[in-house]
Amino acid sequence: MTDSATSSTPHKAGFVSIIGKPNVGKSTLMNSLIGERLSIITSKAQTTRHRIFGIINGDDFQIVYSDTPGVIQPKYELHKSMMSFVNTSLEDADVVLFVTDIFEKYDEDDVIRKLPRIQVPVILLVNKIDQATPEQVEEKMAYWREKIPADHILPISALHGTNTDKLLEMIMNNLPLHPPYFPKDQLTDKSERFFAAEIIREKILVQYKKEVPYSCEVVVTEFKERDDMIVIRAEIYVERATQRAILLGHKGESIKKLGITSREGMEAFFLKKVFLETHVKVEPDWRDRENKLRQFGYNLQ
Repeated sequence: MTDSATSSTPHKAGFVSIIGKPNVGKSTLMNSLIGERLSIITSKAQTTRHRIFGIINGDDFQIVYSDTPGVIQPKYELHKSMMSFVNTSLEDADVVLFVTDIFEKYDEDDVIRKLPRIQVPVILLVNKIDQATPEQVEEKMAYWREKIPADHILPISALHGTNTDKLLEMIMNNLPLHPPYFPKDQLTDKSERFFAAEIIREKILVQYKKEVPYSCEVVVTEFKERDDMIVIRAEIYVERATQRAILLGHKGESIKKLGITSREGMEAFFLKKVFLETHVKVEPDWRDRENKLRQFGYNLQ
C-alpha cells in the first residue's frame, strides 16, 4: 500500500475502458491522455489486437486506461479473441469512454447494445472535430445524443488534444475511491518484449498492403539488454508461402527495409541502441488455430 493510499487525502483509482469501432482514434486518444506512445497507430483497421493498459498517477489518484481492439464482426478465432478483450474491459470498467468520430454513423453493434446495461458512467466522445466545421460538430453531437444512452457527451480531437483536459476532469469526477491497483511508477501492464513485437507489427502495417499485414503475427524470441545496446530477435509468422515471399521481397530488400524502420522505432521507444534480427516463418491458418493463438498470447472464450 502506498503512502498516498493511507494518508488523510482520499485516493481515487479505477479502470477506464476506451471502446469503439476501428479507426475512430482510440489508440491516439489513450496515447494523448497518458502522454506516452504505448499503442501503435496506423490508418488501417484492426491495428490494435490486445487490451493495453496505460496508467497515469497523481498523489491522490490512479487512472488505468484500457485501449481495446476496434469492434468488428469476427471472421476468425483471432477476431473472437480480440472481441473478448473488449468484453472483459467493459465488465471491469469504472468508466467507459465510447469513442466515435465526426464521420461514423450508428449501427446495431453488439458492444453498443450493451451500453444501456452498463452500470457505470459512459462518456461519449465525438473525435476528429478538427476535420469538421462547428456546425457539423453540433449536428453530430445531436445525432449521437439520440443514439447512445451516455451520461456525458464531449467533442474532442485526440490528435490535437482538444478538450482532453475537460475529459480528464469528467473521468476524475466519476472515479471511485480506491487504493492504487498498480505501483505508482508503473506505466503499463505490458512487457518490453510486447512493445518490441508491436513496433515490428506497426511497421508491417505501414509497409505492406492488402491482406498481408493482417496475416502476420510477431513473436520476440530474445530480448537481452546490455550496457551499450538491446539485442532483439523476432519471428514473423505468416499463413502462406506467398505471403512470406512478399515480406522478404526481391533479394530480401523488403525485409531489410522493415528491419531498419523497426529498429529505428525501437531505438526511439527504448532510448537505446538496438540490434534487431528477424526471421519469417509460415504457420498455416494460425488465425483460426486455438493452440497457436494461445501460444501467441490471445485469450480464447
